Amino acid sequence: LQRGNLSSPITFLLLGFSSAYRAQVTLCLCFSLIYLMTVLGNLLIMTLIWLDTHLHSPMYFFLGHLSFLDICYSSVTLPKILGDSFSPQKTISFVGCITQIYFFLCFGGSECTLLAAMAYDRYLAICHPLHYPVLMSKKMCHCLVAISWLSGSFSSLIQAFLTARLPFCGSNMINHLFCEMPFVLKASCSPNAPLNKIALYTLAGTIATGSFLLTLMSYIHIIRAVLQKGAGTQRAFATCTSHLIVVSLFFGAGAVAYLVPHSSSSKEMDKVLALLYAIVTPMLNPIIYSLRNSEVKGAIRKSLLRGLLQI
Repeated sequence: LQRGNLSSPITFLLLGFSSAYRAQVTLCLCFSLIYLMTVLGNLLIMTLIWLDTHLHSPMYFFLGHLSFLDICYSSVTLPKILGDSFSPQKTISFVGCITQIYFFLCFGGSECTLLAAMAYDRYLAICHPLHYPVLMSKKMCHCLVAISWLSGSFSSLIQAFLTARLPFCGSNMINHLFCEMPFVLKASCSPNAPLNKIALYTLAGTIATGSFLLTLMSYIHIIRAVLQKGAGTQRAFATCTSHLIVVSLFFGAGAVAYLVPHSSSSKEMDKVLALLYAIVTPMLNPIIYSLRNSEVKGAIRKSLLRGLLQI
């Protein structure tokens, strides 16, 4: 085990889950299957949206970007976790750790903002259907996606920079599956670490809370419109259920992980929660959108039929 002085350590040691060989094999198989399903499922959604002209609408434009984000988001952590599965020491360099923090926060923050943009899109489609084509133009769609990427990139850049500037001393062990900011901060011995932690949480919290509040306000207006306007709007609301499930999973797991106080005995639960919002949710998103969306299911059927006819 390497130790750092009052500067940056050369490497961090990730403790992960159980070190028993049988448990490592099981976890490796599970993580490999999850990653394969994540990549293939989200690639399927992206391909269907690209090929099927019926899916060339703002809602599916955002969904395609969400699928791309999910592939990137899970690729930040899962390949490293898989590579460490049978390693006697799960080490990561200091630069690699800060890089992982940056991309994890970048894709996570971008996904928060994109989910809010998708909720806003559904609000316009249901509450202002006559003005929807003008309000949600192609230019507006591109602007919202650009805002999503820029907000995640800018916030994560500041957070990664501040974390990299902290001094580390003593043990460089991180009791987690990957380099996640709160767990790296615990390894710092800086007297300013609490202030840095407040600044870091403020940046991340601004994006997450702002996105959640915009999503919540959009759905309050949507539900009010559904109750007032009747059956036609209720059918339109059916397209929102998949998005509501995804939002609940992503924001719910993140809120429990970051906002609920955990005792020192809840380390394993922290890791399970991290798996839920960092690994499992990106895998479930394409399944949720496929099973609960008639247009996506129709595009899958047409693609399969087209493939059979070409055989």
